[in-house]
Amino acid sequence: MAGILSRFKTIMESNINALLDKAEDPVKMADQLARDLQKDLGEVKAETASVMAEEKRAKRAYDECVAEIEKLQKYAEKAILAGNDTDAKTFLGEKAAKSANLEPLQAAFDLAAANAKKMREMHDKLADQLAQIEQRKAAIRAKAAMVKSQEMAGKMNSNTGAATLSRFDELEAKLNRKLDEAEAMAELNTPQDDVADLMSKYDTPDTNDSGIEDELAALKAKLGR
Repeated sequence: MAGILSRFKTIMESNINALLDKAEDPVKMADQLARDLQKDLGEVKAETASVMAEEKRAKRAYDECVAEIEKLQKYAEKAILAGNDTDAKTFLGEKAAKSANLEPLQAAFDLAAANAKKMREMHDKLADQLAQIEQRKAAIRAKAAMVKSQEMAGKMNSNTGAATLSRFDELEAKLNRKLDEAEAMAELNTPQDDVADLMSKYDTPDTNDSGIEDELAALKAKLGR
């Protein structure tokens, strides 16, 4: 109990939120603080019952002493009324002895009551600190989940955009292939004779053949043939 009570001021003045705000890793710090507080709270609970029992015992001892002093006072008064001073002195002597114990009994009770009060305050403080830690941990987890969700959403959007562009490229390439195939098919389906006839209209006659024909006609005219 002495160890716990010696830490009363530290425990009561500690600020869990301030510690977590300064921590580089709030979750890790929160877990460590929670373990420490659980240990302290376990010790407090184990000692509180005995401290409260000591308070009750000290209070009972003090009350019994006060009651005994009051009783001896009444007997001394009765002895005086009965005219027996000797008995009265005996009662008053016993009363004086009991009264000498009253101050230390009062001090013991005050100390026990103060210790019990501190134990209850520490218990409540530790329980409150544990609740604060759990709240902060829940808030940190919620924030972490939100950040992760946002990162996943951003990643999905990025991947979706890239996939969309890729699909457009594939579609364009496919359409180009279809167009090339259609043009090739049209060329294959065009009759080659018609094309040849059409081309012959624009062919230039062979100059060598024309010269021979002219020379032959001239010879026939000279010979009268």
